Amino acid sequence: MSVTPIRLYGDPVLRTPAAPVVDFDRELHRLVADLTDTMVAAGGAGLAAPQLGVGLRVFTWCVDGELGHLVNPEVTPVGEETEEGPEGCLSIPGYAYDCRRHLHVAATGRDMHGEPVRVEGSHVLARAVQHEVDHLDGVLFIDRLDAQARAAALAEIAEAEWSGAGAWVPTVKVSPH
Repeated sequence: MSVTPIRLYGDPVLRTPAAPVVDFDRELHRLVADLTDTMVAAGGAGLAAPQLGVGLRVFTWCVDGELGHLVNPEVTPVGEETEEGPEGCLSIPGYAYDCRRHLHVAATGRDMHGEPVRVEGSHVLARAVQHEVDHLDGVLFIDRLDAQARAAALAEIAEAEWSGAGAWVPTVKVSPH
């Protein structure tokens, strides 16, 4: 399909909760292909539809050479164990910060044809699934950082060449998860 420009931090679409997919049609198939092509070209572990400016609950992942996608996902932690580790985002290019995530998750949803899908993962896959579902809820991983780390990250990001040199005012939301 095609590699599409990725929306960057400060774009309001990244803070807007995505709508559930109701039509499992050719357009959805094209969106999944565009998400996959763009994610692979950018070298990411995942990409959510809002990052391409599309407000639908769809994301793709590529972890350990495995490609996948999930439509209308619901994620559930498996156990209480968490892990803090470096996390980046294709919408915040060039930056990574330590972020705490559940170590194991299960996610359910549909594939692009409307068939039920269940994904279970640990470590990188669990982190990618949680990160992308956050995108679908209008939440960015920097929202999950403690106040001091978030303030430092926002100051650093504000200086990024791509940020528009302070042309935007950061919005911080509290994660619903």
